[in-house]
Amino acid sequence: MTWKQPQGWSGRDDGPGPQNARWHNTITPWQPGADVGTALLGFASDEGVRRNKGRTGARTGAASLRTALSSLALHEPLRLYDAGDIEVQGQELEAGQEAFAAALATLLSEGHFTVGLGGGHEITFASYRGLARALGDETPWSLGIVNIDAHFDLREEPLASSGTGFAQIARAQQDAGREFRYAAVGISEASNTRKLFDYARSLGVEVLLDTECHLGNLDGVRGFVTDFADSVDHLYLTIDLDALPASIAPGVSAPAGFGIGLEVVREVVLAAAGSNKLMHADIAELNPLFDIDQRTARTGARLLNDLILNRG
Repeated sequence: MTWKQPQGWSGRDDGPGPQNARWHNTITPWQPGADVGTALLGFASDEGVRRNKGRTGARTGAASLRTALSSLALHEPLRLYDAGDIEVQGQELEAGQEAFAAALATLLSEGHFTVGLGGGHEITFASYRGLARALGDETPWSLGIVNIDAHFDLREEPLASSGTGFAQIARAQQDAGREFRYAAVGISEASNTRKLFDYARSLGVEVLLDTECHLGNLDGVRGFVTDFADSVDHLYLTIDLDALPASIAPGVSAPAGFGIGLEVVREVVLAAAGSNKLMHADIAELNPLFDIDQRTARTGARLLNDLILNRG
């Protein structure tokens, strides 16, 4: 595992002053003790994708997201920090997850809202570990996780991967005597076996299928997220870009043959952002090697931009 300093912020410059603010001329490197704001933390890993037999390349996803964010205009004053990347070396996924968790816990303990930039969806367990460490054991707490994803990621395997994150979280919560609260939005029946559905049911996972995530059901989608957020103390949102149709998000490990529309995904993001419960969010599975005209990166960047601007 190594830590890499933030880099890659550049873009269109229309002049000085807040009226010309963009991401690249607003964000600054994070330093310990910085005033409270929003802090980005990259996770350069696709070892979990490799273990899950997916197509690798997501380890450069964080850099691609920064590039796509750079020239987006900011119409409101924001305090934005970049805490750099945790880089997984070789096959040392578990060490990388632990390093990410430690760095995330530090940022959270300073009061920042944090956003993880993946990398494969193995970022999920790393994010959970950081959140649990920051929340501590002194007082009881409940953590709800909203996952926008075509897959449950509830595989039980000897080695952790991009497909085991929520099974790992369920075990960790059980070992700590805490309830496992998981809401999955965009789940594809065609991409998850009956065994996985049965396991999700046994864990009490709340599910909204991809066939239910359409423009005619935006109120239902919004209600699903807000009701779930209301039932927990803290919220963690994770966005797997493979939930989107392949035409919108071709640059992912497992492109979706059906997927859910960008308008629906954005509705979930805004509902989570406005819940007043959101502590942390991350975005996963961007694979620049298979992207087309930065289509996937630009989509992910817009979702992150809207999340941060609308967080209550």
